[in-house]
Amino acid sequence: MYDILETFRANSVQEALTLLQAHPGAVVVCGGTDVMIHMKERKLRQATLISIMEVPELQGIRLDGNGDLLIGPGTCFDAIYTDPLARRCVPMLADACNQVGSPQIRHVATIGGNLCNGAVSADSVPSLLALDAELTLTSLQGERVVRAVDFHTGPGQTVLQKDRELLTCIRIRRAAYENHGGMYIKFGQRNAMEISTLGCAVNCAMAPDGTIADFAIAFGVAAPRPIRCPASERMMIGSHPTHALLKKLRRQALSETTPRDSWRASLELRQQLICELAERAARSAIEQAGGTIDD
Repeated sequence: MYDILETFRANSVQEALTLLQAHPGAVVVCGGTDVMIHMKERKLRQATLISIMEVPELQGIRLDGNGDLLIGPGTCFDAIYTDPLARRCVPMLADACNQVGSPQIRHVATIGGNLCNGAVSADSVPSLLALDAELTLTSLQGERVVRAVDFHTGPGQTVLQKDRELLTCIRIRRAAYENHGGMYIKFGQRNAMEISTLGCAVNCAMAPDGTIADFAIAFGVAAPRPIRCPASERMMIGSHPTHALLKKLRRQALSETTPRDSWRASLELRQQLICELAERAARSAIEQAGGTIDD
């Protein structure tokens, strides 16, 4: 059933990178849920697989000395959802991880794989964008850090150099989550095991005078890649949250997106979802941050 040429198991990041260099075109496997589908559908043949499932540096969630949250890209979705640190610091991301696939998938699939596959419908990605996550990409030559908002370049495409780099750390700065409220809303045609038709994440903080001090809004499946909406963010920051402002956000967010028709949803449906999910996610995030939405 599976056309596998060779398999290797790395026990460290260094070993994985050395194997990648020695075997150009090899596919890195951690959870492997998408890789196995591609192989079953014969989209991947004569495959050389490099497993990083047992690399300890890629696992777990912790705080560093600055209070930044560090997430190992090999951490599965279920582990993130149930982790006390994740639930305390970034509940929006934890809840988004609980909306991926089925319980069986969430127990195996990893947040790093969700990022590196480049899918515009990846459930964890809008929250990572709204939290302004930073991604550490490691090669044998060293490390580079890329903002999550700059990581995806198109459908199924990222800046990761797959023959020479690994995603080794996801960093969420303390300033991006502390005293913030967040909400991720996913729309799918079914209630369970559904690929996102559209997803929206909002992360915000309130100032003592009741204005919005910080605001980030991100979408999945609203453009050829996951995006933030900078004009919408500028409009919201410094404003008093009102029902009228949220209605304005609907129009502004729609103007910054480029949804399309597909077999899964019409253009008109996605346009409506962009407006509706932007307002709902913003309302919830503002209230979670301690804000009040006035008439």
